[in-house]
Amino acid sequence: MTYIVVENCIKCKYLDCVEVCPVDCFYEGENMLVIHPDECIDCGVCEPECPAEAIKPDTEPGLEKWLEVNTEYAEKWPNITQSREIPEENKKFDGEENKFDKYFSTEPGEGD
Repeated sequence: MTYIVVENCIKCKYLDCVEVCPVDCFYEGENMLVIHPDECIDCGVCEPECPAEAIKPDTEPGLEKWLEVNTEYAEKWPNITQSREIPEENKKFDGEENKFDKYFSTEPGEGD
């Protein structure tokens, strides 16, 4: 089992999770984060830190697509280990449906 980031992170991209990760396995895209499944040690400390509840164990049914997204983009995007301020407008996207089709970006984020 590993933890992965799912759709609700898109456009929210809260960064509370990155500072608690003991192995620094978060990677930053332009508008979401992903977890590198091969680096995650399955400790689960990040899951309760996410206000958007966008971190899930990959054992939950129906998350195969998200395991693929996390695996692919963790190889392409920069590592992020420190939290920073997020725009206030991000909160309005929390809970919105179909964010992948509307907003997902393959562009990398800033990283550390």
